[in-house]
Amino acid sequence: MSQYRTFNAQDAVAYAQQFGGLADPSELVDAQEVGDGNLNLVFKIFDRQGVSRVIVKQALPYVRCVGESWPLTLDRARLEAQTLVEHYQHCPQHTVQILHFDPQLAVMVMEDLSSHRILRGELINNVSYPQAPQQLGEYLAYTLFHTSDFYLHPHEKKAQVARFINPEMCEITEDLFFNDPYQIHERNNYPAELEADVAALRDDTQLKQAVAALKHHFFSHAEALLHGDIHSGSIFVADGSLKAIDAEFGFFGPVGFDIGTAIGNLLLNYCGLPGHLGIRDAAAAREQRLADIQQLWHTFAERFQQLATEKTRDAALATPGYASQFLKKVWTDAVGYCGTELIRRSVGLSHVADLDTIRDEEMRHACLRHAIELGKSLILVAGRIDSAEELIARVRQYS
Repeated sequence: MSQYRTFNAQDAVAYAQQFGGLADPSELVDAQEVGDGNLNLVFKIFDRQGVSRVIVKQALPYVRCVGESWPLTLDRARLEAQTLVEHYQHCPQHTVQILHFDPQLAVMVMEDLSSHRILRGELINNVSYPQAPQQLGEYLAYTLFHTSDFYLHPHEKKAQVARFINPEMCEITEDLFFNDPYQIHERNNYPAELEADVAALRDDTQLKQAVAALKHHFFSHAEALLHGDIHSGSIFVADGSLKAIDAEFGFFGPVGFDIGTAIGNLLLNYCGLPGHLGIRDAAAAREQRLADIQQLWHTFAERFQQLATEKTRDAALATPGYASQFLKKVWTDAVGYCGTELIRRSVGLSHVADLDTIRDEEMRHACLRHAIELGKSLILVAGRIDSAEELIARVRQYS
């Protein structure tokens, strides 16, 4: 049984030679560490021609962006690998393929996606991938339906819920989404010029009650196996292709959380576009983001409804009209969780380049304020926004 050690580039090459699945493993000769996230080491493994062939990813026993003062369980690597394997089973066209996993080393080997680009950077640069919203909606529909009570036998579902319990990573989500931005906390990170805006969050009792309800729902509704962190930095795109990666926050939770996180990141880009493109040039890109949100939701809802009609195994859940009723509740949840994503990415520990890389300080602050106010509004009125079209109308009111 292997013992944990932190990989260097040579370790990653040797591991890829053993488990990368190449006909001639000796072709793999070099590695480059490219991880830019908060939690892991990521190595691209190159062949003799300098072509990246596979990826080796290893979990660190602490939060990388903080250091050893914030320890983390290595079991998250198992949960990530198993979540992606499960999602790949149901949606291989939009899920990265895991080739090998070692729970003792907390390391996995996965397919190389060098032909793809990270969606967040493409959105910031206003590069269009017209198929991406539909493909993301498909990914969410297929993975969430097939791991829900609509599809799984109750015995299997309960066993899966136990298998994917992820308390340490869920605690991070619970703190960063639902606690930290609404109190004074050392993890919060925002410009001093926004102090009044952030203080208003802390002082808004109605808002905090709504956030508490969202957190309680997150605690208690094990509806499907979530990706758990499906932001635009966890999605790779190419012409005609989309792949989800980085599922270490995977667990059984409310379906609307994944939907809301995905929509929230499209809205974070919407809020930041004037700082990257200028107000005039950003107008068309913003309209595209709103169209993306419509397409994502409608694709998800249509695919989920179709799957429910064709594949629901539980007699009660197969009752005509129930899947549609369920999706209405998913939408309401998604709008609320979308709001918490907007706020936590503006006020809390983990920011996004859509906002943080805006060079003009005054414009950056204006975009951050926009995200905070929009997020607050969506949380408060989530129950009164009945469709993607009504959400878009609300967004336009705050632009």
